[in-house]
Amino acid sequence: MRYLGDKVMQVLRQLRGPDTADAVFEATALIVGAVFFVLGFAIGWPVFWGQEMAISGTGSIGAFAAYGGAITAVLAFALGRLVVRPATIAPDGTRDGFSVPGDRLRWYDLAAIAFAHAAIAYLGWLGIAELLERSFTDAPVFAFPGAVLVAVAFALTAYVTFLSAVALTPTVLSLVLAVFLVVGAFAAMLASSDVHWWQDNLSALGMSTNSASAAFNITLIIAGVMVTTIARYATAGLPVDDPIDRRGRFIVRGGLILMGIFLACVGIFPVDEFFLVHNTVATGMVVVFAVVVVGLPWFLRTIPRVFVAFGWAYVLVIILLASFFAVGYYNLTAVELIAAVLIFSWIIVFLRTAGSVDPERRHEPVPA
Repeated sequence: MRYLGDKVMQVLRQLRGPDTADAVFEATALIVGAVFFVLGFAIGWPVFWGQEMAISGTGSIGAFAAYGGAITAVLAFALGRLVVRPATIAPDGTRDGFSVPGDRLRWYDLAAIAFAHAAIAYLGWLGIAELLERSFTDAPVFAFPGAVLVAVAFALTAYVTFLSAVALTPTVLSLVLAVFLVVGAFAAMLASSDVHWWQDNLSALGMSTNSASAAFNITLIIAGVMVTTIARYATAGLPVDDPIDRRGRFIVRGGLILMGIFLACVGIFPVDEFFLVHNTVATGMVVVFAVVVVGLPWFLRTIPRVFVAFGWAYVLVIILLASFFAVGYYNLTAVELIAAVLIFSWIIVFLRTAGSVDPERRHEPVPA
């Protein structure tokens, strides 16, 4: 046993440091996935023994995979961060894939990101199970194949989450945010008890009378936390050579944080229970977005003009959609859905664009 422990520690020591190869991380992710495959099968088979399990619903294979996948994601994420601890520091003093010396992910950032991975796993497996249930109506799942399916779900979750944790960068975070929003939204739509929710508005998915309310509201809350968490890292590498640039970066960063707070509040305050507060924060998020986008060339003078035009086009489309709703041509759901896609796609592209702006001028270290 001691020999095995020494070998494990030796492998972990080899994984640490700036000379760690991507191939080693890939091999380690496969090992982690294999371990969780064995654990999933070892746990699932005794639990399912002698039963015919449903694909989705309470006590089903899908529910087991969803809850277990969420736990697996947290554990795999923690393992991934332990592998790169102490964090790899480049010769210029940067770490975690960020562009400014001293910039790094704090523990509360990692907690929020780990929770997002867990939510992606949970909502993703629930959504897949619901889709399979509708494809194989009333089909039972026996113990052995059910245990194998759960084991595969655990292994795939552990593999993907481990690699994500090892290589966290602003680009990876933007992809995590995008995947989380898509998975969460579709999971809420599939689980909705009101098949005609779209006739009211997008927020109807979060009403307390809807079975999908928890999935929808949790998606918004976690997405809001992620936006506020990565807002600082999205703007940390922007040039701040003079007070105008510094003030502009502060305004953009504050706007992104405010948008994240408003987004989380949309989920915290469902429309059927907090109508005024819900509509206020939802409208406020759109207003802040418009202010940031329209003022971007003055706030961030080095931002590419093609990206500025890209943002202005988005604002014009949202205004056009609002006018369509005002005259009764579109219903509110269509306007909200398209506006949400535009806003979050802009945020994701901004995270990537900000990381490529004038790297020679980034001299300001980030406070510890």
